[in-house]
Amino acid sequence: MTGSEELADRFEEHRGHLRAVAYRMLGSLTEAEDAVQEAWLRLSRTDPDDIQNLGGWLTTVTGRICLDLLRSRTARREEPMGDAFVPDPVLRPLSHVDPAEEVLQADSVGLALLVVLENLEPAERLAFVLHDMFAVPFDDIAPVVERSPAATRQLASRARRRVRGATPSAEPDLGRQKEVLDAFLAASRGGDFEALLALLHPDVVLRADSGALVRGAAASKVVQGAKTVAEQALMFARYARSARLVLVNGSVGLLHAPEGRVQSVMGVTIADGRITGMYILADPERLERLEAPGLTG
Repeated sequence: MTGSEELADRFEEHRGHLRAVAYRMLGSLTEAEDAVQEAWLRLSRTDPDDIQNLGGWLTTVTGRICLDLLRSRTARREEPMGDAFVPDPVLRPLSHVDPAEEVLQADSVGLALLVVLENLEPAERLAFVLHDMFAVPFDDIAPVVERSPAATRQLASRARRRVRGATPSAEPDLGRQKEVLDAFLAASRGGDFEALLALLHPDVVLRADSGALVRGAAASKVVQGAKTVAEQALMFARYARSARLVLVNGSVGLLHAPEGRVQSVMGVTIADGRITGMYILADPERLERLEAPGLTG
């Protein structure tokens, strides 16, 4: 085996971890893959003998790449959806899932948390993701954000307060989640408005991300309140008839893929038996790139 082949094998050992870091930083599966590939290119141009801890080096390099991408977004003011933005979901089949194993999956970070992370400043997001989610020391993060370790600690602390204050509590039991989603589908399909109201928290928030434009009109929206959200659910009852339960970022959600073509994905947050948040991605361009192994046949 050549030196380059050995280096490639060592990189592959870290790919899943790097993808998880980049996904949490960017909320985009496509951009996360691009960031990981860029990390490989930078490694291939570096003398590996100069790297004492390959995993740590790759993690901070990937973080730096993601930070540059986030800052580029901000400079271009790439926020066409505003509050309606829904990150790329990670889909898996609902059947044959071991909940204890699912917790260990690298991509099992909830959509609700990713939405909150979108509202952080790029440097805050990096400090929080690398330190709080991946235990990277502040001394290693500081050079990436060009701050002192103490200032970097403050970035993470500020981000942590914002995340705690904005991330809703969620039911961890997949069985209870499924019960609520089964009832939601039945009420939607049956046009039972009162049953829908009973399943929705009074302050439930619905985010629908349909992309910049749909048929010439902005269709993305944020809707709040059980009555208004229930009315929206009744309007799309025909979608509910063909929707199926899947895992969306490790929690039970809905996939609408008639004839094998993904048209929408909905993740939810559930607490005390009621839906508190709904996150619908219906952007055709992003759905076309979505990985849905074994779910659309």
